[in-house]
Amino acid sequence: MEDIARESELSPGTLYLYFKNKDELYASLSVEILEHLHNQLKRMYIQETQSPQRRIDLLQKTLFDVYEFDPLILVNLFHLQSSDILKNLSAPMLSHFRDLSGKTIDIISKIFEEGISGRVFIEKHPKDLSDVMWALFSGVVLWEESKRIINDQHDPINPAFDTAFEIFSRGISR
Repeated sequence: MEDIARESELSPGTLYLYFKNKDELYASLSVEILEHLHNQLKRMYIQETQSPQRRIDLLQKTLFDVYEFDPLILVNLFHLQSSDILKNLSAPMLSHFRDLSGKTIDIISKIFEEGISGRVFIEKHPKDLSDVMWALFSGVVLWEESKRIINDQHDPINPAFDTAFEIFSRGISR
């Protein structure tokens, strides 16, 4: 926190007025990208009625656009979601994070629910399909970012991302 305060030209005490600890500061960045994702998904979802498969295509595009918006912060979000850092957040921050995460998954679930009821997608629980979609998204992003560090290469993420979503789309289609 002292390093962050020095870089931002604030006193450490000022930072503690806004953030309980370093984890909370770290989480605030994740909340910003999660809010961006949620807003993008809402915009995508309220568009004129699309076929369920078209909505999946738009979902893929939306997720990729969020990745391109800020890959580093998105990776930060995925690390946050898979760590004990959530336990160190203040009750209001954790509540906000949970609420936003839930609303985001709810939008994705609605897409699957429509596809299932329209007999376009296989009959699985929409929330389970949303969780798998989220795991696929986070897994591809984290793996590609790891490969960049390990191999010191900057290959585009698009091919892996497109392949993963194509396989997923085929797998849920009737």
